[in-house]
Amino acid sequence: MTDASEARQADRTLKSKHRAMWALGDYPSVASHVVSPLGPLLVKECGIQIGDRVLDIAAGSGNAAIPAALAGADVVASDLTPELLEVGRHLAAVQGAQLEWREADAEDLPFADGEFDVVMSCIGIMFAPHHRTAADEMLRVCRAGGTVGLVSWTPEGFVGRLFATMKPFAPPPPPGVQPPPLWGSEEYVHELLGDAVTDVVARRRTVRVTLFKAPSDFREFFKACYGPTIAVYRAVGDDPEKVAALDAALDALAAEHTTDGVMEWEYLLLTAHRSG
Repeated sequence: MTDASEARQADRTLKSKHRAMWALGDYPSVASHVVSPLGPLLVKECGIQIGDRVLDIAAGSGNAAIPAALAGADVVASDLTPELLEVGRHLAAVQGAQLEWREADAEDLPFADGEFDVVMSCIGIMFAPHHRTAADEMLRVCRAGGTVGLVSWTPEGFVGRLFATMKPFAPPPPPGVQPPPLWGSEEYVHELLGDAVTDVVARRRTVRVTLFKAPSDFREFFKACYGPTIAVYRAVGDDPEKVAALDAALDALAAEHTTDGVMEWEYLLLTAHRSG
């Protein structure tokens, strides 16, 4: 087997693992019960209008794609995980939204150069393993003068720290795989996008989370619903001491970020125009 074919096989294996991870648990519950305000916010900040051709990358169950369709846009919701797309189809039907659902890899989008007026991703593209490749694809399919919009968890915010907390319990990532919360660093995203964009506006904000009345409520919800957390628990599942240590670490993290039953999860909201 040649080096190139070995690399392709390794990438297919990696993407298969990612696809399976996001199918674990119930991520649509996280999207609808915890971070639901983020999708409509991104649609508003991108200025999406009737007739815009919009691509939502790593759309999951449609937290941003469905509001964009309801705003009158011509929307394609793409995601690597077909199980999430199927949930999205059902949610869209319930809400009366019409859009296209397309299984697609953020690092190899099946769309033409400059096909979309708006290319957005709401805490989605940040989980693609190779950031430069994903960013290049996002820029490629956006037309000159079009809008790029991103919502990403920051490294310093709660979810960024969640990944840092889980890291010692998780298997080491394959070579070249980059940490998702880097997309929440304004400087990092500026470097990824470079002079391919203009009019960059980046703001740090927080989403208010009131679902969890105690730290253990957060931990149990994420153990049941959030693919990355489920995967880490499975990795240490045969070691009761590590499971207990991970339980304690997540409880401590949640307690640190909870005041009177309220959590504030920081994210970076970034919009820009495609150079042309």
